[in-house]
Amino acid sequence: MTMTIAHAVKRGHLAGPMVSLGHGIVEGSLVLLMALGLSQLFQLPLVTGMIGFLGGLLLLYMGFGMIRTPAPESLTSTTHSVEGGRGPVAAGMLASIANPYWVIWWATIGADLLRRAYLHGALVIVGFFLVHFAVDLGWNSAVGSAVAAGRKLLTPRIYKGILAVCGTFLLGLGVYFLISGVGTLRQL
Repeated sequence: MTMTIAHAVKRGHLAGPMVSLGHGIVEGSLVLLMALGLSQLFQLPLVTGMIGFLGGLLLLYMGFGMIRTPAPESLTSTTHSVEGGRGPVAAGMLASIANPYWVIWWATIGADLLRRAYLHGALVIVGFFLVHFAVDLGWNSAVGSAVAAGRKLLTPRIYKGILAVCGTFLLGLGVYFLISGVGTLRQL
């Protein structure tokens, strides 16, 4: 959602669907791997600890990048980029990969839902993924459209403030995931 907000100010209504596409690419890949039997790998403490640690580092990098993004001279220019030049599709992918709880959700609740879908065949797994993706797409599209509709009210200074808040949120998540990842790895 943070990526959607940050990109919707500059890219308008398409930011939500584009962030969702990036998220869906990563999520679809993970669903495929899990359907092929790799869900147990994601439940190993070493793997979850490393995901937390590395995800925390990536979120810190993304948060600092957002905070350091200079205020644009104009919000109507499309040349200004958010968070180090990554577009919304790449941002959706990176935000998904960096979130260890997303992987843990898929390794537990998601794995059980996939197991149940698997009992009914490959088409049910595909349907499950498509419905799940549609919900993500709907949410990010609604958030992106709301932000895009209000962007005419934003000045470059307010936009920079929004990026600072979103970046600070990512920093907080990064620190939390880093600490939890290190805590998991220390218990090994």
